[in-house]
Amino acid sequence: MGVAHKPKEASIKAFGEIEHELKQKLVHLRRDHDKHEPQSFAAARQLSDEQLSSFSADDFVLVRVATTAYGLVLFGKLRIPALASGGDSKTPAYVHFRAFSAGPDQPALFHSFQTADLEDAQGNKTFHSIFTADDSLVWFNA
Repeated sequence: MGVAHKPKEASIKAFGEIEHELKQKLVHLRRDHDKHEPQSFAAARQLSDEQLSSFSADDFVLVRVATTAYGLVLFGKLRIPALASGGDSKTPAYVHFRAFSAGPDQPALFHSFQTADLEDAQGNKTFHSIFTADDSLVWFNA
């Protein structure tokens, strides 16, 4: 997987191809997690669906690309503007997404959002889907 960098033209084009689906899937993911793991979106609890999905290509701040046998995998860091305003690098205000393309001339397809689970010293797990600016953009499958 390549190093993290600001999105270039090809990544911005791929983002544009999946932007509408990203918005729909993020709202759906939050609603689904609110039923079983409400802490996953606790940082965005106060936001409406419209505020949560109010991002645009200008909020696509970081990308990593991996070449695989079956095509290109794009990992993106996307700022949620309603959370980011006035925050610092430790403020949860980003989602990480994964997309796929069979090649440079093929359309991008949304794959998933990253949801991380954390385990405390007692073995209790908590989940989060909203990340900070300092959280690394890493490979994820879910």
